[in-house]
Amino acid sequence: MNKIVVFTGAGISAESGLGTFRDSDGLWEKYRVEDICTHEAWERNPQLCVDFYNARRRDALNAQPNAAHLAIARLQQALPQTRIITQNIDDLHERADCTDVIHLHGEITKLRSSVNETATVPLQGWEQHYGDRHPDGSLLRPYIVFFNEGVPYFPVACEIASTADILVVVGTSLNVYPAASLLQYAPSDCPIYFVDPGQPEFGIYRNRITHIRQKATIGVPPLVEQLLHSYL
Repeated sequence: MNKIVVFTGAGISAESGLGTFRDSDGLWEKYRVEDICTHEAWERNPQLCVDFYNARRRDALNAQPNAAHLAIARLQQALPQTRIITQNIDDLHERADCTDVIHLHGEITKLRSSVNETATVPLQGWEQHYGDRHPDGSLLRPYIVFFNEGVPYFPVACEIASTADILVVVGTSLNVYPAASLLQYAPSDCPIYFVDPGQPEFGIYRNRITHIRQKATIGVPPLVEQLLHSYL
């Protein structure tokens, strides 16, 4: 019994200085979703979308993994069956030496075909140039799951969650779907640790959740040490 699944959201990246999208001072307060994060926006003004995600990419590349990222990496290195699923588009988990991370909402360090949602290419540096093309001939666009688009790796994430002995949820409001419904795929006897200072509505999961009401950098490292002590 050592299959741990870690599911992270914007709160863990916020502590590395990256702006969140949904907080009261988040990016959606400064930009209209309809202008930079929908397929219609991409068709209407692709340059604006490129510029927006170039800025997000520059921010992400300048950020550094924090204590929570590093603790999760340590957990995975000690218990290689640990799997990591994230709503975040940055690569801070990878730069903390986590492996095989499932990114539900895309990856800022990659571009994708305009006609194939999983046909991606890596991008060196922070700047995408509008007009560049994928090997399939289509325009390259940011590898971001726009609003009202499918989440291609969600079925994979559900399968991973269904095998969890322990589910650790970090820095998410549980308001973004379908990602928030990942909890329902964990086995019914799987304990859930929820690390976040907020107070979401846990509903039917309430009796299974241990709520650590702290920011990720404070709450995750001791939780990891607890889990390692239990399993090693």
